[in-house]
Parts: sequence; structure tokens; C-alpha cells
Amino acid sequence: MKIEIWSDVVCPWCYIGKRRIENALARFPYADEVEVHWRSYQLDPGAPVVPTERTSAMLARKYGQSPAGARQMQDRVEAVAAEEGLVYRLSETLHLNTVDAHRVIHLAHQQGGNELQGRVKEALLHAYFTEARNVADHAVLREVGLSAGLDAARLDEVLGSREFEQDVHADAAQAQAYGAGGVPFFVVDDRYGVSGAQPTEVFTEVLERAWAESHPRIEVLATSDGGEACGPDGCAV
Repeated sequence: MKIEIWSDVVCPWCYIGKRRIENALARFPYADEVEVHWRSYQLDPGAPVVPTERTSAMLARKYGQSPAGARQMQDRVEAVAAEEGLVYRLSETLHLNTVDAHRVIHLAHQQGGNELQGRVKEALLHAYFTEARNVADHAVLREVGLSAGLDAARLDEVLGSREFEQDVHADAAQAQAYGAGGVPFFVVDDRYGVSGAQPTEVFTEVLERAWAESHPRIEVLATSDGGEACGPDGCAV
């Protein structure tokens, strides 16, 4: 089974959604046979590469709220995140561009497949939300990427170029083609789409349904009394 997840590293609900799908997979008996692949999606492609304000100021301006109103919005999201074991510092996060962070995530997949990509994704989300770090800064991206296991030479090469930028845009285009109106957006086996950070129980239901459809059980028909068979302890002769 394959799960593709479109998200942004500065999307608070994306980190919450990540924990919820992980919780569902932890209870799923066939989790070892599930492949999770992260896709890129920028909430604000026009955000500055060099941040000039905190996210709270941007939200207040965007939604016509006071700084106190924006902070109340963030407090509510922090409370939900805490229920999933996440520590957010939203009042300290910066409004920034994430294209380079996504390029690093694409590098991780090229270098180490889904496993390394998942580690880098988690490390970047933690850096932004829990540590309130500037994940648009190349020095931060380098430090986080190296700590997660990326090759130093390749990481420097990617950060010094625009490599994987087209892949970032292609991911976003695919999300739009699927009809995603926002993130997180989950696609299971190219068949089921789940929008938003749904409760864990919703993800569990989708996983079970997708698995059942791709692994149908054989219907065993009744046999006559004369139908002899061998069992796990051997054959009676």
C-alpha cells in the first residue's frame, strides 16, 4: 500500500496530521507493507526567502485581526498539537518561504528513499514548530539535514543550486489535479483522498478499506463430507 502526503513544513495542521496518520499506522497490522512518500506543497510561494515578520503578524494582517486575535488562533492550534504530543512555539515562528526546505526533502528521497525522506521531514517540522528556527536559512537547512543523515557534499550542492525546484512545482500541480484545496492532503493507493488533519480513527478506517480492496479474501465454499484434507499436524492415512 502506498500513501502520498502533500504538506508544507510551516503548516501547523500538517504536523498534526503527520502524527495522526502515524498513530493509525502504529495500530495497523500491515504497517510494514505500507510505503509513505512525502510530496511538496507551498502554502505561500510568495513568502520571503529572508523573513521579515513573525507568523502571528502575517495572520493578523491577512485575516484583519488584532495581534491578540491572531495569538488566540495560534493558542487553539497549539492546544490541539499538544494533544498529539507536539510542542509548538507559534508566537515565535517566522513567515518564510519553504521552497528550499522542500528541495532538501526531495534530495532526501533521492539519497535514501522514503525512510530518509521521512526523517528529514520530521526534523524540519520539529525545527520550525518546536524550535522556532528559520528553515529558509541555508545554514539551518544544512544543520538539520546533516543531523537527519543527508550527505554533506550533496546537500551543499543542492543548496547552492536550484536542483529539485521543478519537482517541488510538479508536486503542487499534481495536488491541484487531484482537487486538493489545501494541506495536509493524503492519497492512498491512488484511489482514496483524505483532506485535512482528520482524527486518527478516520485514517484507520481508510487504511483498512484500502487494504481490504487490494487484498481480497478468498471465499471458502462448503465441501461435502467426503472432502478429505491434511491439517497442520499432517495427514491421517
